[in-house]
Amino acid sequence: MTTTSIIIVPGWRDSGPGHWQSLWAERLPQARRVVQDDWITPTRSAWVGQLEKTVLAAPHPVVIVAHSLGCIATSHISAEAAERICGALLVAPADPERRAILSDFAPVPYAALPYRSIVVASSNDPFCPIRLAGAYARAWGSEFVRMQNAGHINVDSGHGEWPLGWALLQSLEGDRAEGSAHWSGAVQASPAAA
Repeated sequence: MTTTSIIIVPGWRDSGPGHWQSLWAERLPQARRVVQDDWITPTRSAWVGQLEKTVLAAPHPVVIVAHSLGCIATSHISAEAAERICGALLVAPADPERRAILSDFAPVPYAALPYRSIVVASSNDPFCPIRLAGAYARAWGSEFVRMQNAGHINVDSGHGEWPLGWALLQSLEGDRAEGSAHWSGAVQASPAAA
C-alpha cells in the first residue's frame, strides 16, 4: 500500500482556526503545514522556497492542498520539487495582478502541471474572477470544479469542514492508495454536498 504526505499550503495571511485547511491538518496524521516567516507581506522567493523545502523533506509522494495565494506559490515551484508531487487540490486561487501586496507572484505560470490537479473556484470569489480561475485550470491541465456563490471558499464564506473539498482530496489521495486505511474515519461527501 502506498502512503502519501499531505502538504497544506495556506494563502495570504494564513488559514486560521475553523478554516477547512486547519481542520484537515488536525484530522490528517500525515499532513504537514507550510509555515511562512511573513504571512502579511509575501515574497515569491521566500514563499516558494519554504514550500519547496517542505515538499522535498516529505517522506512520501506529496499531495498538495493549497488555498488562494498558496495555489499560485505551488504553480511557481521548481521541477525538482514538482517531481515529488502526485496530486494537488488548488482551491480559490488568487489573482496577484489585482492586489499590489501579492504582485511579486505575477506573472502566474501558464504551463501544464506535471501531476493530477483539481482547481476549485467560486462564481463570486472577491479575490479572483471565475474566468481567470478557469484560465488557470486550462493552462495547468487541471480538472475544474466551479462552485456557485461560494465566496473565497473560507471561513468567511461558511466553509469550515467543507465536505466537497474533503471528497476531492480523497479522490486525489485515492489515486495513490485505493482503500487506504487512514481514510476510514473520513466524512463521505458527494459533489452535491457543496
